[in-house]
Amino acid sequence: MVSPRRNLSSDNSFQFQSNSLSSILNLLKKPQAFPVLLLIFLFLTWVSLKFHNPSHFSPVLQNPQRWSKEEDFKANLVRFLPSKLAKDKRGWLLNPVSAANDAGINGGALFCATVHVGEIRPGGIRGNHRHYTSNETFIIWGAHIKFRLENSQVADKGYAEVVIGADEVAVAASPRGIAHALVNVDPIRTAFLLGCQDEIVNYNSSNTAYNIWNDL
Repeated sequence: MVSPRRNLSSDNSFQFQSNSLSSILNLLKKPQAFPVLLLIFLFLTWVSLKFHNPSHFSPVLQNPQRWSKEEDFKANLVRFLPSKLAKDKRGWLLNPVSAANDAGINGGALFCATVHVGEIRPGGIRGNHRHYTSNETFIIWGAHIKFRLENSQVADKGYAEVVIGADEVAVAASPRGIAHALVNVDPIRTAFLLGCQDEIVNYNSSNTAYNIWNDL
């Protein structure tokens, strides 16, 4: 009596599996199954690409180039880590004129007759102009920012260029008559800057030249 029961159980299991497989096949033949199959295919493709090329899916710049002090010197810029600037638990706080003087940066604003604070969203450009009557000092932070400064001593290019890391705070200066530009090259972060000029600049006058470079 035991053996027939085992056979009956085995038959029922086989019949259940057959019915389940048949139901799945019938479901796949229906038009409603196409979106489900498409989603499964896209998910598997995404998983495959993610594991084969994980850096492609990372929105943060991978292994950003570290710039030398010589390159920073040519760009009239000094960079800091926020932890080195912080005086207490509240974080860092800088006076642009004092910060530039303390860092040994020449040609910056002697005082702040004009101050502007703003942001540069990913892909955005600030500056790309030359002030003929004012020196300017910058504090830059928050994202990967390309800083370009006109420098006739840089062979072939005529300018110095560095990239500030997202984890860095930079102090830079642009003397009067020297062009400068800032470009946010970070794919996701917004950059911030404070600019201090020692003359009141009229941007509608001939004291400022615009669109110095067309390759930013």
